Amino acid sequence: MTVRAGLKQAVESLLIGAGVAGLARRRVRRRTLVLAYHNVVPDDAPPAGDLSLHIGRSRFAAQLDELGRHAEIVPLEQALAAPAGGRPRMAITFDDAYRGAVTLGVDELSRRGLPATIFTAPGLLGGHAFWWDALAEPGAGLGDDVRRRGLEELRGQDAAIRTRAEASGRPGLDLPDYARSASENELRDAVHRGNVTLGSHTWSHPSLPRLSRAEVAAELSRSRDWLAARFGAAFVPWLSYPYGHFSPMVKEEAAAAGYHGALAIEGGWTRVPPPSRYVVPRLNVPAGLSARGFALRAAGLFCR
Repeated sequence: MTVRAGLKQAVESLLIGAGVAGLARRRVRRRTLVLAYHNVVPDDAPPAGDLSLHIGRSRFAAQLDELGRHAEIVPLEQALAAPAGGRPRMAITFDDAYRGAVTLGVDELSRRGLPATIFTAPGLLGGHAFWWDALAEPGAGLGDDVRRRGLEELRGQDAAIRTRAEASGRPGLDLPDYARSASENELRDAVHRGNVTLGSHTWSHPSLPRLSRAEVAAELSRSRDWLAARFGAAFVPWLSYPYGHFSPMVKEEAAAAGYHGALAIEGGWTRVPPPSRYVVPRLNVPAGLSARGFALRAAGLFCR
């Protein structure tokens, strides 16, 4: 353990012991917190892909139990529609429709009768290895240079990034099934088994501000239409911005496409209704967050 990590743990322990989390929860009693997860993996899974995105099953389950002790966990649209009562409200979301989230994550939600929304990019379903996982260094995660080139030079477009990597002699990691995208049938099973709804993560997960207006409109409408046609009432017309990237033009197109709102990937508690329905903040939950760190952030500390 590094000195910095040890100091961080000591501060977290001190704050928990002093009851700071409980005091903070009172302050956000009439607000809403939307949590953003990505994948849930077996506890004995070796490190794979972009490490921050793949949380162990037991840790995820413990976080659900922590949330349930202090808040009312409700569907996304309910959480953002009306002021909460005596208990804070929270909504659980997943980005990318990883197989581990759709199977293991939904298992844990179903055991507790909890709702969640899975944001799906239909063009990448069916066992797809996302570029940020495939191009990560084994056991070390995705390098900053690789991430920057993928997002800035290649507009976050999965196919273009993978093609460039293969041309340079870097075909990518062979990822386990749970670290790949789910299938349409697995999504349908998740919807049938629990209180799970599906939202749009665009069609192919590009960085929307780097596209033309026409390209943005196509990404939003194609995903919306596919999800609505195949999942009916289980589709909620909400958008999660890929990579958390948005711009004034992107927000305009999301509204024009009929989305009720759109979610960022960073932030914390928000008023209800939120100040902007097209930049709703979320608490992104990294896989390595400690139990104390999670409790403090869920209470409204250390998050914007």
